[in-house]
Amino acid sequence: MELIFPLLILALLVPMFLGIRRQKKEMQKTTELQDALKIGDRVMTTAGLHATVAGLDDDGTIDLEIAPGVVTTWSRMVVRERLVDEDDIDDTVEHADETPDETQRRLNGE
Repeated sequence: MELIFPLLILALLVPMFLGIRRQKKEMQKTTELQDALKIGDRVMTTAGLHATVAGLDDDGTIDLEIAPGVVTTWSRMVVRERLVDEDDIDDTVEHADETPDETQRRLNGE
């Protein structure tokens, strides 16, 4: 009976610790992304704005071109993700015409 309270505390602290750890990893990934931005990158902000990076400043701001000739200044912290252009995606499939048996033999290394 006296072990219930420590186990209850432990059951509450473990998920909280794991959540904090996951949040720190996500923040680190976002910070690395924001530090790796370069002019010409397509990005999406936390507000959902799609833009092209037009300029980078050392004071933590970024110039985003939201339309041809329209450049706005934002904090780097608003950049949520880098967008991949459809031209950069390689959509070729090497084994598209394989039969299921051929696929199984290839995966087994035969």
